[in-house]
Amino acid sequence: MKSMNNLDFLLGGPQGGGLETAMNILSKTFVLAGYGFIAEREYFSNIVGRHSYIHARVSARSIPRSLRYPVRLLVASDAETLFTHYMDLSEEAVIIYNTEDSTRSLSDIPSMEDQTRSRIITLLNGENVEPRVDSLVRYLEESKHVKTIQLDFRKILGEASRIRGIKPNVLGRYISSIIVGSVVVLTGLDKNHVRRALERVFTRRPEMVEDNMVVLKLVEAEMHEYSGFLKLDVPDLEPGKHMVLSGNDAIALGKIVAGVRYQSYYPITPAADESLLLERYMNIDFNGVKGSLIVIQMEDEIAAVTSAIGASLTGVRASTSTSGPGFDLMIEGLSYAGMNEVPIVITYYQRGGPSTGQPTRGAQSDLLSAIFAGHGEFTRVVLSSGDHMEAFYDVVEAFNIAEKYQVPVIHLLDKFLANTIATIPLPVLSEVRIERGTVVSESVKSYKRFSLDHVVSPRAFIGRPNIMWYTGDEHDEYGHIVEDPEIRRKMYEKRLAKYNLIKKEVDTRFKYTYHGYEDPDYILIGWGSVKGVCLDAIEELRGKGIKAGYLNVKMLWPFPSEVEKYLKNPERVIAVEHSYEAQIRILVSIATGLRIHRKIIKYTGRPITLNELINAVEKIVSKKTDEVVLTYGA
Repeated sequence: MKSMNNLDFLLGGPQGGGLETAMNILSKTFVLAGYGFIAEREYFSNIVGRHSYIHARVSARSIPRSLRYPVRLLVASDAETLFTHYMDLSEEAVIIYNTEDSTRSLSDIPSMEDQTRSRIITLLNGENVEPRVDSLVRYLEESKHVKTIQLDFRKILGEASRIRGIKPNVLGRYISSIIVGSVVVLTGLDKNHVRRALERVFTRRPEMVEDNMVVLKLVEAEMHEYSGFLKLDVPDLEPGKHMVLSGNDAIALGKIVAGVRYQSYYPITPAADESLLLERYMNIDFNGVKGSLIVIQMEDEIAAVTSAIGASLTGVRASTSTSGPGFDLMIEGLSYAGMNEVPIVITYYQRGGPSTGQPTRGAQSDLLSAIFAGHGEFTRVVLSSGDHMEAFYDVVEAFNIAEKYQVPVIHLLDKFLANTIATIPLPVLSEVRIERGTVVSESVKSYKRFSLDHVVSPRAFIGRPNIMWYTGDEHDEYGHIVEDPEIRRKMYEKRLAKYNLIKKEVDTRFKYTYHGYEDPDYILIGWGSVKGVCLDAIEELRGKGIKAGYLNVKMLWPFPSEVEKYLKNPERVIAVEHSYEAQIRILVSIATGLRIHRKIIKYTGRPITLNELINAVEKIVSKKTDEVVLTYGA
């Protein structure tokens, strides 16, 4: 077969069945081989058993920025995956599945939700397909010319056990090896790249590397006639070193580079993975310079934010990470930080709400909550990041802003970015700057922590020579509680005057970026993880004769007035967001008075994919509608 520039594929199976390991190995294998890679993980909020899948794209020509349907390859480690994703396949796609699932019926799958089962049965009935795997496979072979490949998982694992002496009770862990092996064989990847990837995943566990290589050889023997069936072109990416990492990883590494020395958290999805990575680097040795990073799991989110405030007051860069329900509990601490001008960073990963909502699904519906949470008025900054590279640099800038202006900064991310594995070039550390603001290190007679001589008063640290007072109440320049109306007015105005400084002084590249035509017919406006799919969309739309641009808003509050020049014709602006209201429209209206009417929204908890975004833009451009609700994805 002719080789391909790109491959879109799905890996599916039960939660806890090794899919995350398979994604980890495959991502490293493809990148080591010189390809660009992106993958997003979707999973239920239980620990094991329910349906989970990886949606990925690998490219020989570029670093992928978005995901798309239909896919060319589906690797199913259980029957549920086949029933759930058969609609996602392209013509002449390839399916790999377990021989033992051939006779499985839809009614035999206890882990599937009743509503999902009923929906699939209705679809199958419409095509006169019995709800059995063998019937479904025949239908796909006939209707879409799909190539189906059966692998006897039990046989492969049994042979691996015999060769390597793997204990029967842990054989299930090697299903991920079968998944990896099948993808490697089909795409014709060099097994040396697989070995190198395995050595990185299973550091200091050489026996696991050899176990996996044996499974790979057994899969290769079973699939020898399909070797290179979906072969990729020789990669032609720009030379240089690359990283493959999740959004959580990018944030954690950014915090280390930023000089964070205290991180608190209470376990919550999808924020916890960031702190778990930081725990691995609690003792840092960088070119002979040693430092320590304290990471503490607190008893709740209230303790997490207040301990970060306490750490910041001693002079260290401090942060906490959370998601929606946790942020709700942190709000009193946020207000305290606002009153006392404490520089802290709250890394806020959005997920589906309200309440517990969808703990493992994505959303962007907490924008207004992040901006307006808390009682009273005080200066805070809300930043967002559109991709992994932005996230790395933005987290450093978040701490610079926090300390330079002595304000709480909320770094607003989402589950999609957190759980997406992506390829990025190595960050350029020479471009990283650290700004700690004005700090008083020597003893000052009658030190005024909240001096009214400055909008941002010189900061001293607890435990150093100077004495200061902190309270939740209104206070004078020393920090003593007062209720005098004149002092109240001056302190209130001092705290809020920081907004103008921030709007004036923060570098434009941390406020927004614009991509596309300078004189577009339409502008997509969004923030956060929709960046990649919007950038790919404007490129695809160019080929359809539609001149489009993308306005990526990064500093959401205070809202950058500079972006108004792109919004002069609101009728030509389309908001793209994972929420019902497209809250960026509300924010634009509050900050500029301009009203954006058109929106493309998705609130199923699944990511926006390229195909559905392009279709939605075309509907709006053709003036068929002003609003498109996206729903694609299992």
